[in-house]
Amino acid sequence: MKKRFIHTKQKKLDLLIIILVLSLALLAVSPACCSDSNNSSSSQTGPVLKLVPSSNAEGPGFSKFVLSNERSGAFPQIEQHVDIISAFGGIGVAFLILLIYRRMASKEQELIERPPEELSPHKIWKKSGLEDLNLEELEAKRIRLFIAIPVVFIGLAELLIFAGRMKLAIWMHIGVLIALSLSDIVVKNLKVYRIYQALMLLPILRLVNLSMPVFFNTTLYTFVFVYAPLLVPLGIIVINQRSSFEHIGITAKNLPAYIILSIPLGALFGLGEYLTIRPGYLIPDLSIRNLFILTFIMVFFVGLVEEILFRSILQVRLEDALGVKEAVLIAGLLFGLMHSGYGTFHEVLYTGFVGLFMGFTFYKTRNLPFVVLLHGFVNVFLFGIFPHYLSGWTIF
Repeated sequence: MKKRFIHTKQKKLDLLIIILVLSLALLAVSPACCSDSNNSSSSQTGPVLKLVPSSNAEGPGFSKFVLSNERSGAFPQIEQHVDIISAFGGIGVAFLILLIYRRMASKEQELIERPPEELSPHKIWKKSGLEDLNLEELEAKRIRLFIAIPVVFIGLAELLIFAGRMKLAIWMHIGVLIALSLSDIVVKNLKVYRIYQALMLLPILRLVNLSMPVFFNTTLYTFVFVYAPLLVPLGIIVINQRSSFEHIGITAKNLPAYIILSIPLGALFGLGEYLTIRPGYLIPDLSIRNLFILTFIMVFFVGLVEEILFRSILQVRLEDALGVKEAVLIAGLLFGLMHSGYGTFHEVLYTGFVGLFMGFTFYKTRNLPFVVLLHGFVNVFLFGIFPHYLSGWTIF
């Protein structure tokens, strides 16, 4: 009786997760459909830093940061209230993420306590003359297949964003998110299940990003609202890690040296990315106050969240399942594809290269603070320093 009650409760939780995911989809779809029309129809009065979408109404998300003006259309107050409501809806995804990861953490514990039986040759194999098949090789191929399926669909969704098929990409991310959150129905391998926990964060990151409207005086603070909800599942995963903190790179070893090294490396990679996408600045000037705010947000929100996701969780779990080379390659590839919203293939290639470098650096140093600082300083130079000093540069 108790088991039946737990099963019924679990089904209700699964249904709630699906409903909340679909609600998030509606939040993500609506700005994607109307962002271009809002920007083109509103009159401009005061300066405000905004993320400007591509000229195509179905364009690939936000293409670049520029200094534009505040909107003052016929109903500016109504528009602002709608934006605020939508923003809180996007922030509410943290509740959804918490539900999903509480569920997956409980399923993970079940797999640890009651692992599935090992594979045994099936009668069909014997009839087909495959009784000598190496079961370890078969299991390795199954793991690769189970990992490849969501990776391919996530990559395809990002390519659709790049191609301007925004609504289709959003619904594909939604499908991936629902499938991964309910994957325990099919997947019984603990390594694959843990990788799925990490992969789920990618469509969540994209959907939260798209559902968050820009209504602050500067889009810089939008990064806080986009990345803060992801700290919930990241915290759950890190707390439930079955490996040591050193294994996932949480250490202060050689930190002073890495802080010093991360600044010139950040400038170097930031320069390459600046010349690739030519973004506008996120801070109006290079005062100490503005630089501090930009650095804090880029290091402790953007850099911290993305590096825990791609390196400490995804890459480490891929290493455990597939090996170092495949782990660094897959994590770096996904890191590059997740930058498809800038609308340029060169940015995807460049950030993919940077992702590979970050992954290799993390593997060699096993130091999360180093790659977090490096990632953060790349963005500080990209969105703060270089747009102010190098905006007049031309490359022949």
